[in-house]
Parts: sequence; C-alpha cells; structure tokens
Amino acid sequence: MEWSILFMGPVGAGKTEAIRSLSDIEVVDTDVAATDETALLKEKTTVSMDVGVLNLGGGDRLRLYGAPGQGRFDFMWEILVEHTKGLVIMLNHANPDPLQDIAFYAGRLKGMLAGRTLPVVVGVTHTDERTDRSMTLYLEYLKQHPLPFASGKVPVFRVDARQRHDASALMMALAAMLEMNERLPQTVHGVA
Repeated sequence: MEWSILFMGPVGAGKTEAIRSLSDIEVVDTDVAATDETALLKEKTTVSMDVGVLNLGGGDRLRLYGAPGQGRFDFMWEILVEHTKGLVIMLNHANPDPLQDIAFYAGRLKGMLAGRTLPVVVGVTHTDERTDRSMTLYLEYLKQHPLPFASGKVPVFRVDARQRHDASALMMALAAMLEMNERLPQTVHGVA
C-alpha cells in the first residue's frame, strides 16, 4: 500500500525537519529566504510544499508532504489535503498561544475536508523552551474541542523533529490508524 501523509502547522513547528528526518529519499523542498515576519523565526520558509518518502517494508510506503505554514500560501493547503490519507498537525509549544494554532488549523481543515474523516496525530515540538506548560493542555483541548475530521482519538506526541526516532513515533501511530481504517472502516468511524 501507499499512503499520502500531510504535515500541517504554523511556521517553525518542525514540519520540514520532521520530513527530512523520516524520508528515505532526499527531500524535495520549496524553501526560500524568509522576507517577512517569518525571518524573525528562521532564515528559510516553505512556499509550496516539501516531499519525502518513508519506506515501510514489504512494498508499503508513506509519501510525506509538508504544507507551508504561512497563511498567504494557503492555496496549497487545499491541493495537498485533497489526496491525503492521514494528517500530522505539528505545533510549536513555545509559540505564544499554541492552542490558538490548533484551533486555527482545525477550523481551516474542517472546511477543506468537508465531511471526510481521516487519521490525525499531533506532534508538539520545542517543549524544552516552555517547561512551564504541560503537554496535557493539548489533550484537554482536544477532549473539549474534538476535531470533526479525525477518525478516532487523536494522539499527542512530544517530538524533536530533528530526531528520526521521535518523528517515527508519529508515523507508527498514523500507520496503525491507517491500517485500522483499511481493515475495519465501519468500526473506526463509530459504526459497529
């Protein structure tokens, strides 16, 4: 099997880095020099997409796509969401209000997915920069504001996007959820 996985989230959340740590091919990216307020966060930014491939063995693989984090490139979001089978929402724990970030992406994705459901995982980066915040804030938020496009419970992972092991945990969870969707689609969507 081959599945397309989409990484979304704000600028600086680690989407490109996670794809680089996971990909078994050299990542194709559209990074350019940041020229707006993004330049305060990092030197380069994605303007179209990142593309990588993770081979799972047995001929199975994940195509990894990274969406640009800046709203002005959101025209790419709908294109990338159209064929995705699984979604990774990356959040920067050090951002002033990471819950606002997840609310923003949840709202935008709800409209783009229009009745579709798919496996979703959340990866939280930069946790070492805000030790005063607990990871439970994301779990509590998702409990109070379930993602209408998520099939099943949304797991939340602490991730160092530069570390293949950490990024792999996201993919293992997502691959398991995808497998469940393929084998038991009615049960996953709440119809027993």
